[in-house]
Amino acid sequence: MKFTLSWLKDHLDTDAPVPEITDQLTALGLELEELHDRAAGFEAFVVGHVVDCKQHPDADRLRVCLVDTGSEKIQVVCGAPNARQGMKGVFAPAGTHVPGTGIDLKVAKVRGVESAGMLCSEREMGLSDDHDGIIDLPADTPVGASFVDIMGLDDPVIEIGLTPDRADCAGVRGIARDLSATGIGTLKPGPEAVSVSGGFDSPVRWARDLGDDGDACPLVVGRAFRGVKNGPSPDWLQDRLRAIGLRPISALVDITNYVTYDLGRPLHVFDIGKLTGDTLTMRMARDGEEIDALDGRSYTLESGMTVIADSARPLAIGGIMGGEYSGCQDDTTDVFLEVALFDPIRTATTGRKLGIDSDARYRFERGVDPASALWGAEVAARMILDICGGEASAPTIAGEMPARAPMIVMDPNRVETLGGVAVDTESARKILDDLGFETEIADGKIHAAPPSWRFDVEGEACLVEEVLRVRGFDNIPTVPLRAVTPLSQPAITSVQRQVSFARRALANRGMLEAVTWSFMRDADAAHFGGVTDALRLANPISADLDVMRPSVLPNLVAAAGRNMDRGIADTALFETGAAWESDKPKGQRSVAAGVRSGMAVPRQWGAAQRVVDVFDAKADAMAALGACSAPVDKLQATADAPGWYHPGRSGALRLGPNVLAWFGEIHPRVLKALGVRGPVAAFEVFLDAIPQPKSKASGKSRPLLQVSPYQPVNRDFAFVVDDDVPAAKLIAAIRQADKKLVVDVTVFDVFVGPSVGEGRKSVALSVTLQPVAATMTDAEIDAVAGKVVANVEKQTGGSLRG
Repeated sequence: MKFTLSWLKDHLDTDAPVPEITDQLTALGLELEELHDRAAGFEAFVVGHVVDCKQHPDADRLRVCLVDTGSEKIQVVCGAPNARQGMKGVFAPAGTHVPGTGIDLKVAKVRGVESAGMLCSEREMGLSDDHDGIIDLPADTPVGASFVDIMGLDDPVIEIGLTPDRADCAGVRGIARDLSATGIGTLKPGPEAVSVSGGFDSPVRWARDLGDDGDACPLVVGRAFRGVKNGPSPDWLQDRLRAIGLRPISALVDITNYVTYDLGRPLHVFDIGKLTGDTLTMRMARDGEEIDALDGRSYTLESGMTVIADSARPLAIGGIMGGEYSGCQDDTTDVFLEVALFDPIRTATTGRKLGIDSDARYRFERGVDPASALWGAEVAARMILDICGGEASAPTIAGEMPARAPMIVMDPNRVETLGGVAVDTESARKILDDLGFETEIADGKIHAAPPSWRFDVEGEACLVEEVLRVRGFDNIPTVPLRAVTPLSQPAITSVQRQVSFARRALANRGMLEAVTWSFMRDADAAHFGGVTDALRLANPISADLDVMRPSVLPNLVAAAGRNMDRGIADTALFETGAAWESDKPKGQRSVAAGVRSGMAVPRQWGAAQRVVDVFDAKADAMAALGACSAPVDKLQATADAPGWYHPGRSGALRLGPNVLAWFGEIHPRVLKALGVRGPVAAFEVFLDAIPQPKSKASGKSRPLLQVSPYQPVNRDFAFVVDDDVPAAKLIAAIRQADKKLVVDVTVFDVFVGPSVGEGRKSVALSVTLQPVAATMTDAEIDAVAGKVVANVEKQTGGSLRG
């Protein structure tokens, strides 16, 4: 919503400076989006008097002008066809930046004649597209005067952002009303004071043929005008429309646009000479009807859309846009004014279906003051008569005024209990009175009837918000939240903490976090275990999002596929969120899942490339589990991942019978069904399956990370074991040999050959010992090494390789 400061002062009597006004607007919830200084860049432009104008000696289309700037006379070479002696125009001296062309003026010779400035056109000034000639100012314009002052560009433009509930501020008057309630100024008399008597009966009457859809247009008012002159609108009106980004068209059209922005009351005028019959009818469109609208486009209408029609055709799309056929032209002399109320929901639905965004739709779909149907016809009539002349008819009306909202009762104490600020009864009542509410006090409570323009106010809490808003949200004291649980109980659950830990760990591994829908297509869900009927959505937001996701992976795989389609083949995405097994309380699982596609190693000279595989997915899953304090050294890897993983290239990480994670490459059949090129490696970590640490009876907490000041010790071992013994079993045996000192075990080589025997293999491991009490001696290290060898022999049957 845009308006100028002078426009605001038409409704608000105030001397407050602009910064105070804009700060107050934001405090009221009408947030300032931009303050545009229209004078910026025009400081050097002045009114110049052409005291002499001669033909250029070496160019037929150029003239040499001597321009009096009020302080000196400067020679200018000008090519404008309307340049002449005695005229007054806008002069820019050398050194000036011309905004419309982007050039900086310099003293230069034009075909051999020196030119030290420019006489400017509106296009060169950036004011319009008119470049047929230079600006021709009235003869009484003072020479040397600032162009900013002459054109009224010292009037700043204010733009605010409106929330959908504040339809009353879609007009300058509503904004002024809010500001006046804060005491920043006094609201001037409103449009209700305007009244225009009719001199004849309207030759056009209204009819409503809406059947059961009467609420589509509950009330419509009209007035006819004869003998009007539809020329250009006055300069003040054109200036205001240009200031807010609207193009002046003609007096009648400009009046409707002005009232729309000034009072939040959309209007439309029809050329009576183009109507068929003497009746305009509010009715529902018929399927397939077409209309050529004022935006130059043709639209096909559907049933359920409100239209205004004569006996031959639809002439306007109700609440959205008028038709081109009945539009007013320069030769129009007899017009009919339409001032109607339209249903917000139907207006929004029609606008979305047709793809039309108009100022009328913006206001009608949010709601328009019902009373404005009556006073809007009076305001528009006064402007038409003042600007276009002619004679007005008596009003013609069809329908009834909607009922007023009921009285609302507010306990003044609720302002403090709901909003945190104590406001006495009289102060609260005054704020509501200033906003247009009709109030009375009974039994210590405020009884308030909302004004017709505040249909967003529905209950006591709404009145409390109004009082707080005008009193100032900044006046609400900042207080800490009261604890609702004892300090021994954390504010977030352990699973919530694990989500944060897993996200950080996966991000550290170079993966990008994605946020996908919690829903998915039923056909895709079938490839990931499927869903029960309880997980099918009764009212999905989209046809391809009709079930709750049984796994986080399908949406991530689809996201990786979209990246591939756009040339980004190497992707690494993860997401933490919910997956659903059933609609039972425990049917929702907290999951950290991720996918990798393309190459695991970026292309470079020093390393060979390889595609992602099962081990990349396993490493990601292990990193997430480790960050969540899962006992990774005790996990067993089994080859029983579900069917959407590739058999033989996937697995599960278990702690006894509990599955903590699945990992592997996605099955090629699933990738083909999803339309994604493979391979794709993926994992799913089930955060709520990770065992939670037991609390100590003493209440003492164990530090999450203990840093030892003593040097760690690394020792390498090579064990010969049967080739069916997994490396994980060796790692577990080594860790259990001394749980306090062994902090890390890594496999760095596997050898198979005749030297170790048939059916046997040699596994080399690096073991890290970390002392915490003192530096280890050789004897202590040898003792731990002996424990390692003995425990491996006992649990795996392996022997130390000689």
